[in-house]
Amino acid sequence: MGPVPLNGGSDLLLVHGVGARQDLPLPFGYVLTGAILALAVSFGALAIRWRKSKLTGVASGRTLAGSLGEFADSPELRWTLRILGLAITGFVAWCALAGPDLAKNPTAGFVYVLFWVGLVPASLLFGPVWRLLNPLRTIHLAICAVARLDPDDPPYRLPRWVGYWPAAAGLASFVWLELCANNRDSTGTLTTYFSMYAGANLLGAMAFGRRWFTRCDGFEVFSALIGRLSPLGRRADGAIVLRNPLNNLDATPEGPGLFAMVGVMLGSTAFDSITSTTWWYDRTFDSTMSPQTLASIALAMSIGGVTAAFCLASWLAGILSGRGPRGSATAFAHSVIPIAVGYLIAHYFSLLVFAGQQTIIYASDPMVDGSNIFGTADWTVNYTVVTIGQIATIQMIAIVTGHVLGVFAAHDRSVRLFPTRGAVIGQIPMMVLMIAYTIGGLSLLFSE
Repeated sequence: MGPVPLNGGSDLLLVHGVGARQDLPLPFGYVLTGAILALAVSFGALAIRWRKSKLTGVASGRTLAGSLGEFADSPELRWTLRILGLAITGFVAWCALAGPDLAKNPTAGFVYVLFWVGLVPASLLFGPVWRLLNPLRTIHLAICAVARLDPDDPPYRLPRWVGYWPAAAGLASFVWLELCANNRDSTGTLTTYFSMYAGANLLGAMAFGRRWFTRCDGFEVFSALIGRLSPLGRRADGAIVLRNPLNNLDATPEGPGLFAMVGVMLGSTAFDSITSTTWWYDRTFDSTMSPQTLASIALAMSIGGVTAAFCLASWLAGILSGRGPRGSATAFAHSVIPIAVGYLIAHYFSLLVFAGQQTIIYASDPMVDGSNIFGTADWTVNYTVVTIGQIATIQMIAIVTGHVLGVFAAHDRSVRLFPTRGAVIGQIPMMVLMIAYTIGGLSLLFSE
């Protein structure tokens, strides 16, 4: 999300990138070559050794031992998390509405760092955590209880063609706010946006039931898709289980607009990388358009370009395999999830580490009046907790791992859907696409 104001706004620190290629523990050319080789070797090995689908999706998983499984799925835990979600939301709302609109107000840090970026590791570890914390679900349940309505028996049935499109639009609106909007750190801007976002989703839930949140709430779908790489999942019989994350990924529910959702996830991160380059600063300085207009156009082009490239590759895969292009983009959209997550980790890891500390410090004095509610107001940000080299290493591992997992997911889906002879040939466009994503992503991430 570009420069993040720290220390009361007096300094600017680019906390989500390594800054330049010379910070890499290896020469950039070696890194790029190694990443491409990892993809090529994975593709070749899978083509030879993995000729039948081995992933079993929702049918797989080992039940959590003893009382752990009962606790993980207990009403007590669910309501504790719901109350926690409401409490945190209430605190942030209080900061935004009652606190001064200053850099030391923790509202922007809570939204852009602890919530938006923090959802990534939380979902990777525990699955779709926002489904349990989501305050809009709890508010919807309360409204239904007061009005004596059944949240699962709404007045209208959500049409199947709606799919993930509202979620993709909702997530796109947020990344536009984060990356393009004027005064995006202002408490007034954040209050207005989230009031509109909450109102739209509550109206959707009242009309179509709480299933609306599962498919149409951008943040909940975002968390759920990332949670597909968690070792925790829910089996077809409803039990919470431990399973291979690839099986979790294979169980991703398909639906219209799924490819658009992952396109927003990947394309917005790519755009954020572009805005950190000197090339972008030069274009912004020389442009006759306002920075907001230029950024909005570039963000739309980035998301559109990433999504169009994926659709083209998946359609070509269907044609070359002999199966036909119909439904290919939706069928292979899950394979982009680990790639998107890899770039999210690579791009925002240091932001969470450093700006996350600053947010916790500011949270103790939300009214900026000298309070110390949580005892953290006197803390200072520890910039030595990770080194530049360690950040670069994490970035490389995240990107390469994401692409390799994407290759595995795409290959298994290919041998399941395509005729035996066409399975390998059909994967070539997807492989070319993933190599292109790798070259583009690493070049952007480590460019000056």
